[in-house]
Amino acid sequence: MIFHVLTIFPEFFEGPFAHGVVKRGKDAGLLDIRIHNLRDWTHDRHRTVDDRPFGGEEGMVLKCEPIFSAVESIWPERHAGQKVALLSAQGRLFDQSIANRLASSAELLLICGRYEGVDERVAEHLADEEISIGNYVLSGGELAAAVVVDTVARLLPGVLGNEASSAFESFQETGHGEGLLDCPHWTRPAEFRGWKAPEVLLGGNHEEIRKFRKKIAREKTERLRPDLLR
Repeated sequence: MIFHVLTIFPEFFEGPFAHGVVKRGKDAGLLDIRIHNLRDWTHDRHRTVDDRPFGGEEGMVLKCEPIFSAVESIWPERHAGQKVALLSAQGRLFDQSIANRLASSAELLLICGRYEGVDERVAEHLADEEISIGNYVLSGGELAAAVVVDTVARLLPGVLGNEASSAFESFQETGHGEGLLDCPHWTRPAEFRGWKAPEVLLGGNHEEIRKFRKKIAREKTERLRPDLLR
């Protein structure tokens, strides 16, 4: 899978994609990440990408022209497997179901919003969807793009090594089912400062372990994220 990131701060991504599963996926040839500088599609001396909003509001807005030019240059003939997502505070809340869907794309292009926002014509006529990673406002879409790439990359075949790993993570409909939080985990030592790991996990009865994990996953979801059960 190919990820494209359109940004005015390409150097931001020198760190986030140089570690962990994303780096391993890149090194193994399972994914490719291409960072594009939006200013490369400007035509004035100052490489201007923003302008004042119509209507006299505060702040600056990313112009639609360089964004359209960039996407149409990256994909001269766009096909169904190439998806564009605009990252903004106004977008649909990013969750595991969206990540699962995006992971089926051949290529994903992420537009990093900045300043007061992005000309609405980008959302209406260029992007397939508008995504927010939370109910808060970031300075720009770069952090959000890193989150989306990491979340989607780990779903790609071979990236995690063990295909079952992602199936049992929090929010997945597979694994423990129902989109619950992942179950709590314990490791050695079996007893630490008087706190013991559950005996059932040490007994080797896989069916009992499966039932126990599903039970405590539901209990933890009820305690910390009851909204998921609704």
